[in-house]
Amino acid sequence: MTIVTTVRTGGDVDPASPRSGGTGHRTAGGAPARLGLRTGFELELLAPRGTSRADLAAEVAARCGGTVRRFFHTDSEPSLVPGMGWFIHLTPGFEVLGPDGAPRCRLVDDITLRADLDRRAPARPGWYRVLGDEPRLMRLVHRLADPQAPREAVLDPLAAVFGVAPRLAGDVVVVDDTAGATVAMAAPMPGERERACEVVTPPLTADHAAHLDALLAPARDLGFTVPVEAAVHLHVDAAPLRVPATFANLVRLFSAWREPLRAALRTNPACTRLAPLPDAVVAYAAGPLAPDWETLRAAVAPMGLKKYADVNLASLVTPRAEKDTVEIRCLPGMLGTEEVVAAAALVERLLARCRDPRPIGAPRPGARIEDVLGG
Repeated sequence: MTIVTTVRTGGDVDPASPRSGGTGHRTAGGAPARLGLRTGFELELLAPRGTSRADLAAEVAARCGGTVRRFFHTDSEPSLVPGMGWFIHLTPGFEVLGPDGAPRCRLVDDITLRADLDRRAPARPGWYRVLGDEPRLMRLVHRLADPQAPREAVLDPLAAVFGVAPRLAGDVVVVDDTAGATVAMAAPMPGERERACEVVTPPLTADHAAHLDALLAPARDLGFTVPVEAAVHLHVDAAPLRVPATFANLVRLFSAWREPLRAALRTNPACTRLAPLPDAVVAYAAGPLAPDWETLRAAVAPMGLKKYADVNLASLVTPRAEKDTVEIRCLPGMLGTEEVVAAAALVERLLARCRDPRPIGAPRPGARIEDVLGG
C-alpha cells in the first residue's frame, strides 16, 4: 500500500541560523560550494521525542507533491542470546517518491545511534522489527514479509512455507520449523528506535545542494537534530578509482594523512564504526605500484579491507559488491545544507588529487590537509 500525501508549503530556513544546524560555509571566494561528482549521501539525524522518521518522510513528500512507500530495511545488531553473535533484522523504512515516481530519499534506522534514545521508553504502537540469525533465511523473510502488515501477521507467509503456525512468546511472534528450530521472530521495537533517522539519497549527478536542502530543510523545520554519534557518509563511484596509482594515493591520504584529514573534516570523536586502514594495505600501497588493476585487486583482496573504516575501500576489490562505490565515512553529522556541500566539495578536491598519478607524500610536522592539495 502506498501512503499518498498532499502538497503544502513550508517556511524557508536560513542554513546559517542556529536552528538549522548549519554554518553557512562557503568557498574562499564567497560563493556557495558546488559539487560535480556523482555522489550518494547518508545523513544521520534524530527526530524529536514523540515523532519519528515517518513524520519526516511525510513532510518531504508533502513539500514535493510525492508519496511515501513503507519498506523493510535490512541491517544487523549484536545479539544478547548466549552463543549467538549477531541478529539480522528488518526494521521500518520509508521511501519518498517524487510526483514522477523517482526516488527522492529513503529514511531508515541506524543502530549506531543510541546515546540520545531512552531504551526504557515503551515501544511505539505499530513499530516492530523482524529478527533472525541466518542470512539466507532472512533474505527469504524479506521477500515474503509485507511491511504494511501488523506484527501479529507479518510472519504468516513464512510460516506457510514451513507448514507451521506462528507461536507467541510473550509479545514476540515466533516461527519455528518442523524440528523446533527458530527461523524468525517479530518483536516490538526497543524504546525510541523510531527516532533514529538515516537519510539516504539516491546517487546525485547535478543540483546536489537543492536536492539535499529539500530533505534537510523539512528536518530542520520539524526540529530534527544531530545525534551524539552522528556522521555523514559520501558514496562516490568506484570505477574511476580502480587505477593502481589512484588506489595508492587513497591509501596514503587516509593513513599517513589521517589526523590532518580528520581535523579538516571535523570527524566526530563519538562516531562509531570508524577505524584506520589495515596495516597490510598501507604497507602494500607504500611499495612498488602494481602493473594493472587485476594484479592489485588479487593482492589486496585478502588483506582485510572492511566497510567500517574512515574510508570504505572494500568495494574496489570485492567482486559483486552491494554498492560499487568508495564510501567516505569520517565526516561529522551535519544538518546545514551548505555545511554538507562544503565538506563534500573538499572531499571532491582530495579525490581529484588522488587521481593525479603523482604520489601523495608523507606529511611534515604540523601539516594541514591543504598541503595535500598543493602538491
